[in-house]
Amino acid sequence: MTRAMPPYHLHQEQFIARDLVETFSFFEDASNLQAITPASLDFRITTPLPIEMATGTLIDYQLKLCRIPFRWQTRITDYTPPKCFVDEQISGPYQLWRHRHEFQTVEGGTLMIDDIDYAIGWGLLGKVAHATFVQRMLRNIFAYRRERIEVLIGGRT
Repeated sequence: MTRAMPPYHLHQEQFIARDLVETFSFFEDASNLQAITPASLDFRITTPLPIEMATGTLIDYQLKLCRIPFRWQTRITDYTPPKCFVDEQISGPYQLWRHRHEFQTVEGGTLMIDDIDYAIGWGLLGKVAHATFVQRMLRNIFAYRRERIEVLIGGRT
């Protein structure tokens, strides 16, 4: 049986001038997530820190999208240090959210690859919401993230 493709996908790559282990260590530390998330989302991790990452780890968050508060829970469904980890939404604002964080050694540092499969649901209303603001909002969030990563751990685009 083949798995149906989610309706939307976001892909981003970023060079980070740090070695693979150091880069992975930064991203597996959930406490760094707030520092690379726009303040407008009022993002908070509600799971007590520090969080021990492993396949099966649950992480709870609170955030606001368009000023509407949400709770979000993700599960780490693949944890293969220092190469990748995957978080999948258990509950939250999306019908589906699967974010694969991949790290590859390249000359001078690490290539970080984000692949996000997501779905909004809500039929035609969801398609309109995606076209009018969700897609742009996610691109803006990841553009902000790229800038903050550059400042915090030194990358170049």
